[in-house]
Amino acid sequence: MKTVKQIGIWMDHSTAFLLELKDDAILHSTIVSDFTHQDKELSLSKSEKLMHNKEQGFQSTYYKKIGDSLRNYQEVILFGPTDAKNELANLLKAEHFFDKIKIEVQDSDKMTESEMDDFVKEYFK
Repeated sequence: MKTVKQIGIWMDHSTAFLLELKDDAILHSTIVSDFTHQDKELSLSKSEKLMHNKEQGFQSTYYKKIGDSLRNYQEVILFGPTDAKNELANLLKAEHFFDKIKIEVQDSDKMTESEMDDFVKEYFK
C-alpha cells in the first residue's frame, strides 16, 4: 500500500507555514518572503513603479520556493486569509509538473499553530 504524501500550507504574502501530515503528526517548516518592510520603504522613496517591480520579483521567488517544496506531495491544501493562496495555486496549475498533484484552496482566518494543525488533520481525514 502506497502512502499518499499530504501537506497543508497556511500562507499570506509574506509567510508560508508548511504543515506536513505524517502518521497523524504534523511536521512544521516555514518559508518567508525576502521582501521586507524596509525594502518597500526604500523602493517607494525612489518610485512607486520601482517598488512594485521589486515586490513582484520577491513575490515570484517566494512562490517558487513554496512550489519547489511541494514537488514530492500528492495532495496539497492551500489556506489563509489573503489572495496569496489563489495566486500560488494559479501559478502551480500553469506548470505541467503539478498536473498530477491534487491542489485545493480554502479561505481561512489568521490561525494559531494548533488551529492550523487541526485544520490540516481535519481536511485530510
